[in-house]
Amino acid sequence: MSSLNPRVVLVSRESEYAALLAKHGTRGQAAFFLSARGQDIAEPEARDALLSDAIQFAKASIPSDWSFAHVTRDDLSRFLFSANDIVVPIGQDGLVANLAKYLDGQPVIGVTPDPSVSEGVLTRHSAAHLPALLKRVAHGDADVEARTMVEAQTGEGQSLLALNELFIGHRSHQSARYVLRADGAEEFQSSSGVIVATGTGLTGWAKSIMAATQRAYNIAPSDHRAAFFAREPWPSRTSGNDIAAGEIAQGNHLSVLSRINEGGVIFADGIEDDFLSFDWGTEATIHLAERKLSLVF
Repeated sequence: MSSLNPRVVLVSRESEYAALLAKHGTRGQAAFFLSARGQDIAEPEARDALLSDAIQFAKASIPSDWSFAHVTRDDLSRFLFSANDIVVPIGQDGLVANLAKYLDGQPVIGVTPDPSVSEGVLTRHSAAHLPALLKRVAHGDADVEARTMVEAQTGEGQSLLALNELFIGHRSHQSARYVLRADGAEEFQSSSGVIVATGTGLTGWAKSIMAATQRAYNIAPSDHRAAFFAREPWPSRTSGNDIAAGEIAQGNHLSVLSRINEGGVIFADGIEDDFLSFDWGTEATIHLAERKLSLVF
């Protein structure tokens, strides 16, 4: 950190309870909607309260001579981070992944509102840890893990970063056709898309793929490696499934050439609205990114 006092940037997303109120207008209407479906509003309301308490505690933990900002996930693309920021996402692990591509080395302290239900992969701290952690980060003596990210680049000069995984395929997840090139081999495939996962991402979406396919990769979050998986590649007269999975090492890349007439996309970390077009003729190169996530642990 610089000699200037840091700015703490709190990041959160709308809770399920807040979304219900926005849709139905009042708590009573939202409760009626859920009860008619055999559900109780008490559960999302309790989670909302925990999130609100964690945000208020986080704000109170910031030293009075520091500055702070509070940004929601939906506004991240319009928010300007600075080099002197300490970033504090408060929510589930996925919020950190959604945030990562907007950062460039700023330390991230992931906070969970409810440690009892959090996986704790990226939001491993409770709000109670914040006062001490903020001071340690500001003094440069916090433990920070540099988590590997992957990047997709297209011939149109566009790029997209991911902390967990990239999806390359059809936006509806229907059959996608493409030419896959990896480690000197090439294959035309028809599948439900290609997933490229980091060591962090292997604990998420890719974990279910590995369980279903019995293709397992042991990659630590800070390892300079990633894994890719073709989802259910269909062997036919023209398409194959020999390159169903593999690794991307430092200095190497995966190439995917689109044969999708329309609707081809590349998106990162589950955010389907932020995508690169991947229609017929577009070639995407996927490699390990120079940028990393600086996660405080």
